[in-house]
Amino acid sequence: MQILVVEDDKRISDFLIKGLEESGYLVTLCKSAEDVLENFISIEWDLIICDIMLPGMDGIQLVQTLRFKKIYAPILMLSALNAVQDKISALDYGADDYITKPFHFDELLSRIKALTRRTSYQQQEIPSAVLTFGSLKIDQNQYKVFQENKEIELSPREYKLLIYLIENANKTVSRAQILNTVWGITFDNHTNVVDVYISYLRNKLENENKKYIHTVKGVGYMFK
Repeated sequence: MQILVVEDDKRISDFLIKGLEESGYLVTLCKSAEDVLENFISIEWDLIICDIMLPGMDGIQLVQTLRFKKIYAPILMLSALNAVQDKISALDYGADDYITKPFHFDELLSRIKALTRRTSYQQQEIPSAVLTFGSLKIDQNQYKVFQENKEIELSPREYKLLIYLIENANKTVSRAQILNTVWGITFDNHTNVVDVYISYLRNKLENENKKYIHTVKGVGYMFK
């Protein structure tokens, strides 16, 4: 299993590389986002561990760029920033998990195993590469969405939200359920990120003659 570590602090990177290699992983180190984009973007990584505070382009900008370039390897953010909003921003731009420094290495290993296991399950559980709903067609191998054969550009988070809504079509799902599944947030932090991303999807998928996402007042949303 190949892991890319993006970390400019030598003490932390040495600690990560030693521990990961002793655990049986193949590790490549980059000290900046620019190094990743210039030299390592074509490699199919099994996992990316990325610091936020990097020289030049920061880690969140790197994640956003990787997702824009359709790099869908699981990304674990590693940062001394521990505010809720920092975590939300990282997850919002495409990260899959977030762990704060200082951390226990055993916890890091558990997060890595959980992320790679989840990715493996998702690949195994897709019975068909193409998911259809009305005039929507989702190619789950290519992570592409089509509306009447015209491709609709979605961000990774918009795509994940759409898949969740379609999988729960004709059911009311609450904002808390959406936050838990799509953002991995298991507590009420009074964020309006769900409503914002529902609005993004509506703008991209709907028009005056075609409505998919219906608001269930005081509860959440229904896709039908």
